[in-house]
Amino acid sequence: MNRSRLLGLSLILAAALALSAVAAVGFGAARVPIPKVWAVVVHELWPALAPPADVSRAERNIVWELRLPRVLLSALAGAGLAAVGAVLQVLTRNPLADPYLFGVSAGASVGAVTVLLYAGAVAGMLGLPAAAFLGALAAMLAVFAAARGRDGVVTSERLVLTGVAVAFILHAVTNVLIVMATDRGADAALFWMMGGFGTARWSVLPIPAVLVVGGLLWLWLRAETVNTLALGDDAARSLGTDPGRLRLELFLVTALMTGALVSACGGIGFVGLVVPHIARMLVGGHLRALLPVAALGGALLLLWVDVAARSLFAPREIPVGIVTALVGGTFFLWLMRRRSPV
Repeated sequence: MNRSRLLGLSLILAAALALSAVAAVGFGAARVPIPKVWAVVVHELWPALAPPADVSRAERNIVWELRLPRVLLSALAGAGLAAVGAVLQVLTRNPLADPYLFGVSAGASVGAVTVLLYAGAVAGMLGLPAAAFLGALAAMLAVFAAARGRDGVVTSERLVLTGVAVAFILHAVTNVLIVMATDRGADAALFWMMGGFGTARWSVLPIPAVLVVGGLLWLWLRAETVNTLALGDDAARSLGTDPGRLRLELFLVTALMTGALVSACGGIGFVGLVVPHIARMLVGGHLRALLPVAALGGALLLLWVDVAARSLFAPREIPVGIVTALVGGTFFLWLMRRRSPV
């Protein structure tokens, strides 16, 4: 795709995301009309303006304190998970790689659940994201260490199979931690593991926002170099890339992004698998073109998945991870059927 078409597609997705964010704030158990949503947001951003007379205090709290942080966190999570999935697919040269199937989310969950159940009062505000990052990094390093053959070669097939195995082991560890906890803590951890944005507040946003936006910027700036890994290590070296050092950098950045998101919203799967596939159909496999489209598409998808999760059976709320599993699994089956030669 040429630059003008890529820019046009990115602007369309960005505009759709901005309009969707305003509309999504109005959905939920208590509906708030879009004009009121806009009035509250404008007044909070520019306090010198007179507050709208027809907006009640309850509506203001729903829009500003509850729903807007939730919408922003869902967009951040979608963008971050889709970008990490796209990078992992290039890194492993396998279209099945994503943070959920690759064991990264499972490792982050182990760290986060440990803090959530056993060290919440001691760890403080930074304890949860720090533990999630360390768990994600440890899981990714374990996958690559276990996937290395006797000859020292790491193949994409080994990486995916090892990632699935490590993910199962880490899920088992997480379940043991939950079983050993108190009933109340176990219920909270189980609901959190299914993924959701119900705990989103302004105080929760800074860490995932900084790490996701910073990670996206770094990945986009390094996209040309990361693309060389798709050619194989020998070809990458001939182009002046140090594959080992670049992989270590990618491990750190993707683990930071995944850990921050898992600590904020739990385990949400399939976004990093499905969205890069759709983006690749639109713009091809070059990472510099793929990243912005995948990030915007992931933000748009997860924003509306969250709207569905909190609106379909209101006032009850479905965990977002359940909805993404249903949507992602159905899409993946369709994709396999579409590509099947029979």
